[in-house]
Amino acid sequence: MAQDGFGKRARLLFASAVGTIIEWYDFFIFATCAVLVFDKAFFPTADPAIGVLLGLSTFAIGFIARPLGGIIFGVLGDRIGRKNALVVSLAMMGGSTFAMGLLPTYASVGVLAPVLLVLLRIFQGIAVGGEATGALLIVAESMPGKQRGFWTSFPMVGGPAANVLAAATISFLTLRFGEQAFIDWAWRLPFLFSIILVVLGFWMRRKVEESPAFIELVEKRKSVPGAPLSEAFKHFSKPMGQVFLVKTAENTLFYLFTTFFLVLTVQYLGLARSVGVGALFWGSILEVVVIMAAAYASDRFGRKPLMLLGLVGGLAAGAYLFSLPHGADPQLVLQATLLTLTFHGIIVGSMAPFFTELFPTHVRYSAMSISYQVASVVGGSVAPLIATLLLGATGSPHSVIIYAAVMVIPGIICVLLSKETHGRDLTAII
Repeated sequence: MAQDGFGKRARLLFASAVGTIIEWYDFFIFATCAVLVFDKAFFPTADPAIGVLLGLSTFAIGFIARPLGGIIFGVLGDRIGRKNALVVSLAMMGGSTFAMGLLPTYASVGVLAPVLLVLLRIFQGIAVGGEATGALLIVAESMPGKQRGFWTSFPMVGGPAANVLAAATISFLTLRFGEQAFIDWAWRLPFLFSIILVVLGFWMRRKVEESPAFIELVEKRKSVPGAPLSEAFKHFSKPMGQVFLVKTAENTLFYLFTTFFLVLTVQYLGLARSVGVGALFWGSILEVVVIMAAAYASDRFGRKPLMLLGLVGGLAAGAYLFSLPHGADPQLVLQATLLTLTFHGIIVGSMAPFFTELFPTHVRYSAMSISYQVASVVGGSVAPLIATLLLGATGSPHSVIIYAAVMVIPGIICVLLSKETHGRDLTAII
């Protein structure tokens, strides 16, 4: 029986990590192409600078759709179970991403091309809105509580691991076919290849068992709440606000350190795109390790100290990155990226268990998803756009430091005022 239990847990951790990597790979391939390709393929009549902004706008639209996904899948997850919601979200993401690889360009069908791109991006956003919290919750509710931080790090490494996979795929294709060929047609290949990963992830998730906390909830109540989102807003608005502020801070830093970083590398530092993609590749590998280490440390020292270290350190590291001079040495760019993604990893590793420990089981998926995803709009969606506009308006990324501080400091204050959640029983209140 012990071996069977170990097998179930290992399967759950593997499935949650692989599924999350797949979904974020799809999301990050789009993000990278939004900066490198879509201005030419879908907005070729625009001024080059405007074209980049339009490409980033399609990137932002996916975030705007994420709260809708948070609502849909949050309610589904609290009513029909975490597992079923996750299977549906993965199928939706996979289908949308594969279809992107088949899209006609502006040269072929005119304005219909960007319209179709936006439509598929909306479906991607809805799917991620269900995935981001669902995978985290099913692990948190299924694994032993004493090491909850460490266990929840498995789905959370999906972000940087997907960045590694996306950067490696794009770098390989650029080297294999050349930068111009990648812009002309080879950009489609990462989207088409994703279907192989989606089929694997779908098969694995079908074999995962439902969360014990959700099963216990159903057995004790004989039913699940008909309006979990309504109850969440009525009784759990404060913890939803905590998730919102911390997630907004984290997401702003992440997309400044990744998506806007690619714009910064080319438009301000004057370096080749490959320098930025390469730095993200190595930084993301490091972040996978950091997330797991920070999560483990949060089981020993608490969630608050680690979150504060990550947020304050991330802001300082961002100030260093955005102070690099024009024509900076690529090694300095790499060092800055390693530093920024290290602190971001500390935030992610400690905030994941903190979020799950704020809510009772019957509203956990709904309450966490909607606050998590609204924060992604306020933080992640607009951060590259605002930073790019500031760079264009001021001619310097120094203004981005001020923007980052405005978005991060409220999260720091929130953590300082929050109670420590380490050690809470997720089934104590259902």
